[in-house]
Amino acid sequence: MRRAVCPGSFDPVTNGHLDIVGRASRLFDELIVGVLINQSKTGLFTEDERIDMLREVTKGYDNVRVLSFRGLLVDFCRKHDAAVVVKGLRAVSDFDYELQMAQMNIGLAGVETLFMPTNPLYSFLSSSLVKEVAKWGGDVSSHVPDVVAARLLERLGG
Repeated sequence: MRRAVCPGSFDPVTNGHLDIVGRASRLFDELIVGVLINQSKTGLFTEDERIDMLREVTKGYDNVRVLSFRGLLVDFCRKHDAAVVVKGLRAVSDFDYELQMAQMNIGLAGVETLFMPTNPLYSFLSSSLVKEVAKWGGDVSSHVPDVVAARLLERLGG
């Protein structure tokens, strides 16, 4: 079975994330969306909220599972027998950092990284930007799934 992991914090999940998930799901028998839990950072949404939103917006993909993890991505990949990590790249600036991570992952555990260029419609989109715009009452409904837009409105007002 060809299994891959698409990791991220997904705080919150955006349409850009979903574009990568959808495209990657067509390349692998199974795609695990790995929600990174970083205990040193406080996100806008809890671990459970992020997982719930991701499960809701990926329920149309039969071969996508959503799980959380702490620690090294390569350990999570080994635990779930995934030999590939899928990462979306928005711009050249993403590549520098992601290349270093990919080289470390191959060195640590032989885990390959597949870079997917983001659809140009989402090249500017990030969770941080979505949260910032939503915090100030801006309309982010075209950038996130409906369930996420509703949760942002509930959490941040507006």
